[in-house]
Amino acid sequence: MRRMTTRAMALALASLLALSGAAFGYWTINGSGTGQVTTGTVTAVTVNQTSSVTGLAPGTPAQSLSGNFDNPNAGPVYVGSVTATVTGTNQAGCDATDYTIAGTAVVNAEVASGAGVGAWSGLTIAFNNKSGANQNACKGATVDIAYTST
Repeated sequence: MRRMTTRAMALALASLLALSGAAFGYWTINGSGTGQVTTGTVTAVTVNQTSSVTGLAPGTPAQSLSGNFDNPNAGPVYVGSVTATVTGTNQAGCDATDYTIAGTAVVNAEVASGAGVGAWSGLTIAFNNKSGANQNACKGATVDIAYTST
């Protein structure tokens, strides 16, 4: 048997490829189908107070409240604003009516994923000077504040 040269093998391969390419035909057809995807959900952010407020007393000026957020989501979330209310204190006879939270904490921004991210400010807390009332029960009180973001 005779050995085939490289040139002869290349020619034979080229001929085979040319013939095989010519042997295919096709028809076109239209089709349709359906599919579904789902969107994710988000977990609420935690509003943190980072400002320290001390020395509230009758007749003293309001003090600023500010903070940041813990965003446990995989991506950023939009926060419009932060509101706050006094929910009570640790002292009997001293309650939420002894304090006023005022102002607006407008954020209007995306808050990145992570802990201690973003920022808010614009709220103040003041001790209400109740004229003619003994407010000694509030001396040394720790004031509880509930924050809400929208």
